[in-house]
Amino acid sequence: MGDKKLLLKLGERIKTIRTGKNMTQNELAMDCGFDKASISRIESGQTNITMHSLYKISKALEVEIIELLKE
Repeated sequence: MGDKKLLLKLGERIKTIRTGKNMTQNELAMDCGFDKASISRIESGQTNITMHSLYKISKALEVEIIELLKE
């Protein structure tokens, strides 16, 4: 799987979990200490995030990191 496809799948998974919890991008961004534009770029697969950022997102969404990586 190519890098871009992987980033798209990760972003889609984050968005699915976020919307399933009725969270807005702005709420997730605030919980992670990011700006809304960063969450938008992550969810659209436009940016490669660090493990530290992935950890912050998993904590804000109250899921294990592995949940974010599942297909």
